Amino acid sequence: MSQHRRRATAKTALKQTWVLIVAVIVVTVGAGVSLGLLATGDDGGSAATEQGSAAGTSEDASGTAPKRPGAPTPSPTRSYPLSKAPQTIPAVDSHTAERGPGWRPARGERVVVGDAGLADEGRLLASELGLTYAGEKDDTRAGDVRLALGGDKGANPESYTMTVREGRVNISGAGEAGVFYGTRTLKQEVQGGGSAPEGVVRDAPAKPVRGFMLDIARKHFTADWIEDRVRELGDLKFNQLGLHFSDDQGFRIESESHPEIVSRQHLTKAQVKKIVDLAAARHITVVPEIDSPGHLGAVIAAHPELQLRNVSGVATRGAIDISNPESAKIVDDLLDEYAGLFPGDQWHLGADEYQALTVSDPQAAYPQLAAAAREAFGAGGTVADLTTEWLNDRAATVRAHDRTPRAWNDGFFRDTSVQPDKDIQVAYWTGKEIGARLPVEYLRTGRDLINYNDEFLYHVLGEPQTFVYPTGERIYEQWTPRVVRGTTAVPATYDDQILGGSFAVWCDLANSQTQAQVAAGIRMPLRATVQKLWDDREPQLSWAQFRTLADRLG
Repeated sequence: MSQHRRRATAKTALKQTWVLIVAVIVVTVGAGVSLGLLATGDDGGSAATEQGSAAGTSEDASGTAPKRPGAPTPSPTRSYPLSKAPQTIPAVDSHTAERGPGWRPARGERVVVGDAGLADEGRLLASELGLTYAGEKDDTRAGDVRLALGGDKGANPESYTMTVREGRVNISGAGEAGVFYGTRTLKQEVQGGGSAPEGVVRDAPAKPVRGFMLDIARKHFTADWIEDRVRELGDLKFNQLGLHFSDDQGFRIESESHPEIVSRQHLTKAQVKKIVDLAAARHITVVPEIDSPGHLGAVIAAHPELQLRNVSGVATRGAIDISNPESAKIVDDLLDEYAGLFPGDQWHLGADEYQALTVSDPQAAYPQLAAAAREAFGAGGTVADLTTEWLNDRAATVRAHDRTPRAWNDGFFRDTSVQPDKDIQVAYWTGKEIGARLPVEYLRTGRDLINYNDEFLYHVLGEPQTFVYPTGERIYEQWTPRVVRGTTAVPATYDDQILGGSFAVWCDLANSQTQAQVAAGIRMPLRATVQKLWDDREPQLSWAQFRTLADRLG
């Protein structure tokens, strides 16, 4: 055979081979069996076909199905890499990566809800992201964000699942709070990177108490400033705002039962109601504190007959005479009055630094208190017993309003015949008090504790005594909820009894900082604190990375 004919025959055979291959491909695709290739959508993007998975076709690390032996090389198509976990503060618990374009807000897209109770969450998210709130809908459209209640029975009501897939976002939570936290994650994703990554977020807090406490008694803060903090706290997934509004320097909320005690600069009840309502819309409980039997100077100024005096007749600063029945009456009047203003289920009773118990011999220094203790508890009754009974009586007052009481740790005393009621939570702030008790002394009795560790979590204006302004870096790198006192953690066996923690602003030297300076000074400490309360793992970001993320999120 000539060389020319051999080439022609080979060329014909090759053409027949290619025709056969193309026929096989057409038949195979027509039969609905995928070749594991990537389909291109209308927007020019690509997604791996579900049929490829059913047929056992796997993708390589690039997201492209491996070429079958002998198959032609397909035309180049775009593939999405596996999505990356959201970058949020606090960090999410888990993210299952998927391939896809993710979701970004666009004009005309909707927020819909599956339950009327989620209307507030839906309206807020729609306004923040420039979307349309469409109310309750059964249908979903491309681009929709859907909020719904759901989940396992008995699941943490603050948990949520957020699924970003096929151009939609679905956020479901075991409770309304969980759904709200899901919307906070979505908001941060959009703020930080413009879009939410494809995949599934499953998230829940490590600790049920994530608080911020503000001393508005020593320094007047405007209602607008407090509202700004509420918005900030909500976006960070805090769930408690403590307001310490009665102290020696001032009583800062309008009162109808005792208007004579209210300071010139104060919040009206209408302003407080607006703060409480704004907080409730962000699933934040406002925890009021009227501290007693110490720190009542503003009340005593209007009622000097209630002032505690020692055996020499010298007034004891801020201390009310708890042997006088009128003292209990005025404090209970106030507790009853404000129960209607603060509808949350928590109440802080203070109980710290009662000066009658800071002297070497309280019974000798305050004979009227010693006499009242003996009358109530027998010959062995002490001033500490009387003070503990005062705490229990105030706890009974707020308990009648279905509130759970808490008190500072230096309102609990050793070796008393009268014991604090078991349901009074310990707000542990210091180990510096006289006769200081270690945190484990409370925990081993089964008492619940909230961590206010003054070594890390106290921003005290003017830095009096040994206080220095806390830094976010130190909290982020050294503090955990189990570091209750100083820098040493309590044993892990007590972890469940530590309900959480609270960052606190105290205004001992009120004019040392302006409101703006306070807001700037606590910005990173708040973010570090909630990171450690929400996520109990070792932080995955360095401090520098965390700070950069905070700046990006705003």
